Amino acid sequence: QVHIVESGGGLVQAGASLRLSCATSGHTSMIYTMGWFRQTPGKEREFVAAMNLRAENTYYADSVKGRLTISRDKVTNTVYLQMNSLKPEDTAVYYCAARQSSLGVYDYWGQGTQVTVSS
Repeated sequence: QVHIVESGGGLVQAGASLRLSCATSGHTSMIYTMGWFRQTPGKEREFVAAMNLRAENTYYADSVKGRLTISRDKVTNTVYLQMNSLKPEDTAVYYCAARQSSLGVYDYWGQGTQVTVSS
């Protein structure tokens, strides 16, 4: 079992930066991939970014490339999402997730953290 807790969300103005944190605990050695997703009311959850923890390859949605960066701290088992040049359309609940493989569904999810970007 893996436990996930996100933090770092808030209300910012367009153009500002935020850093989201995703703390993992439990059987973290089982994790192969960490991902960030986001969801707005009435829309499906969408992929934002992911990191293969073995090779440390990173993947991004086209809408966030160049502005958002996923990274990790191996010592604390924490994954980060650095969000720069935020836009109002980045407003969403951001979720961190983990899976035990390189592909497929994510097995573990956090409770989400709200990010609101005002224009």
